[in-house]
Amino acid sequence: MALDRISLVIPPVGAWRAQERWYRWAEQVGYDVVYTYDHLTHATAPGLWLSEAFTTLTAAAAVTERIRLGTLVASAVFRTPVTLARIAMTVQDVSGGRLVLGLGMGAPTCALADRGTRETPAEMSGRFADVVRGYRAVLDGATEWDGRTTSFRGLETLPAPEGLARPELLLAAHGPRALALAAAYADTWNTYGGPGSTQLDPQDYWELLGTQARGFDEACRSAHRDPAAVRRSLLLGFGRVRPTTGVDDYLTAAEHAAALGFTELVVYAPESPAGMGSDPAVHEKALARLR
Repeated sequence: MALDRISLVIPPVGAWRAQERWYRWAEQVGYDVVYTYDHLTHATAPGLWLSEAFTTLTAAAAVTERIRLGTLVASAVFRTPVTLARIAMTVQDVSGGRLVLGLGMGAPTCALADRGTRETPAEMSGRFADVVRGYRAVLDGATEWDGRTTSFRGLETLPAPEGLARPELLLAAHGPRALALAAAYADTWNTYGGPGSTQLDPQDYWELLGTQARGFDEACRSAHRDPAAVRRSLLLGFGRVRPTTGVDDYLTAAEHAAALGFTELVVYAPESPAGMGSDPAVHEKALARLR
């Protein structure tokens, strides 16, 4: 397989006037999707302002024309099916159908920040599955639906404006239960390797990703889906593999990703917290070589 999408994460850190120029730049230099993430609090941004993901993407839709806009990822730990569907379809409408709705299990720190509860991985996993299935039920026109952790009743409104297609659904998954969920429901599967992967040396990291990719193949077959029918997306840069440190590093990472069957490579924007900053020229030169 070959990469058919090269994308960027712009962390929602700082005022919009500081973020805006990177959305414009990403479109100019040829990125395919710009993602932002969905956190209420984050260890890479202590004492900093984190903007709300979907509001940020709505603003980004107004200053871009071509590039797709996405969440990497919206957090199931504080999102619910009806409100998620409503806000996603609003951004899809405002952007002219450019939303990639990325959804993941979320972080326990966000549950603590949102409602003061400490949730176990099993509880978060169950909620993730419910949010995915409930979201799909809303878009399918259900007026009521019951999950194990969340439900809805009496929904009388339309799921979307007339004639508007639902956005691409990207699910972040690393372990067996989440991979099974992605295999059943996702248009795109995304991974960064999962917890602990950020400490791995490059060789071990790429081996882990290969194991995950094979696990996703098996999950697709179990769900009676063709593994080749689901886009595979890889986020790099939050561990020891840093593709934007140089053009050769970027090209090597892209080659590794494609060899493992990934069709989308996602990297961090030039101005990123936690030491993930990079030279914009590296992005521009690498993209010119990869196109």
